Amino acid sequence: MTELATMEFHPQPRPGEAKPWAFPAPERGTLDNGLTVLRCHRPGQQVVAVEVLLDAPLDAEPAGLDGVATIMARAFSEGTDKHSAEEFAAELERCGATLDSHADHPGVRLSLEVPVSRLSKALGLLGDALRSPAFADSEVERLVRNRLDEIPHEMANPARRGAKELSKELFPASSRMSRPRQGTEETVENIDSTAVRAFYERHVRPATATAVVVGDLTGIDLDALLGETLGAWTGAHATPRPVPPVTADDTGRVIIVDRPGAVQTQLLIGRIGADRHDRVWPAQVLGTYCLGGTLTSRLDRVLREEKGYTYGVRAFGQVLRSAPDGTGAAMLAISGSVDTPNTGPALNDLWKVLRTLAAEGLTDAERDVAVQNLVGVAPLKFETAAAVASSLADQVEQHLPDDYQATLYQALAATGTVEATAAVVNAFPADRLVTVLVGDAAQIKEPVTALGIGEVSVVAAE
Repeated sequence: MTELATMEFHPQPRPGEAKPWAFPAPERGTLDNGLTVLRCHRPGQQVVAVEVLLDAPLDAEPAGLDGVATIMARAFSEGTDKHSAEEFAAELERCGATLDSHADHPGVRLSLEVPVSRLSKALGLLGDALRSPAFADSEVERLVRNRLDEIPHEMANPARRGAKELSKELFPASSRMSRPRQGTEETVENIDSTAVRAFYERHVRPATATAVVVGDLTGIDLDALLGETLGAWTGAHATPRPVPPVTADDTGRVIIVDRPGAVQTQLLIGRIGADRHDRVWPAQVLGTYCLGGTLTSRLDRVLREEKGYTYGVRAFGQVLRSAPDGTGAAMLAISGSVDTPNTGPALNDLWKVLRTLAAEGLTDAERDVAVQNLVGVAPLKFETAAAVASSLADQVEQHLPDDYQATLYQALAATGTVEATAAVVNAFPADRLVTVLVGDAAQIKEPVTALGIGEVSVVAAE
């Protein structure tokens, strides 16, 4: 008789005691040249993240030169008074650093990541780029050509085309927000190195800029290091630019961007609403997450799981721009795509979800899952120095206090179901939404018109 082998079971590991977590608080200071500095020591983070925010918003772009802020942002890494474009790229690579930049409505942002052992060298390169960028004719011309090459690809992308149309519809033509962030073919063609340098000299100076430094700063004299690098950047003192108010027309209507033969329809439904300065923001975040923030949200449950119209639909809020006085606005939107024959039924069910939400409200279970997902995963979300630096930079751009992110998670955890319901219902009123559909107008106009969700118009895809 064969003897059966026995198994020896070891004690099951026990989880350790959970440690309290809070979003890290930065230290704030100012360099002699007027540059504001936020620093955050994160032990163990051997890759340091640096964000530099420049008060060069899109509404400061001269008439007919939309996109000059984007070209300037990209040109910062294309050579300085010390290095050609190729040499600058090689120097960054030697110290294992990456330097990215972009322009948006609040201003221009440069993002540097570098191993802490090479921080001094990388900050020197960043300082040179800010202090004395080359803006060589040949490099600016190349960046302009690259940007012109990007535009047809963006117009061919249904999601990007829909976003362009929604901005054009929501905001008045006089507002910079009504036009593409990175410019159009007509405006980008007008940009040259003279225009880029003029924009730089008018708007880029340390007195209105902020640098955020996050990482393991053990043994680093950051004050001395910043003084030798970013502190060498000089410029005239100035006050920040006034922030124009954000206005929009959210009269319920439907715009179809005609794409004959399209096999699916891209949906983008939006309006503007409260931003992070408004006390309703935590409840709005929570309610919006319940509506369309994840695979278990109401929109996905109906449109994806029950009906099979889509791979996924998302609801979100994105801050557009905030002013120091606490005024501002966020884009509140629902986005996704559905197959062309089911465009009408999908929109009908989407509106049913909104009306049911207004009539019956969220459930406690939905609220609890949203809090768990938003608050419970926060420590993982901010595991890297870059994530912390980016969030701190957002706070600066939006004129929020340094402890905003920490208090936000406390507010989310304390928000009740009734508050979250009221916030999301006010954010997405069924009769005050601008709907952009990128698809085959011949197939979708009639069923969409029959829904009665607003006047329907058709525009060419271009």
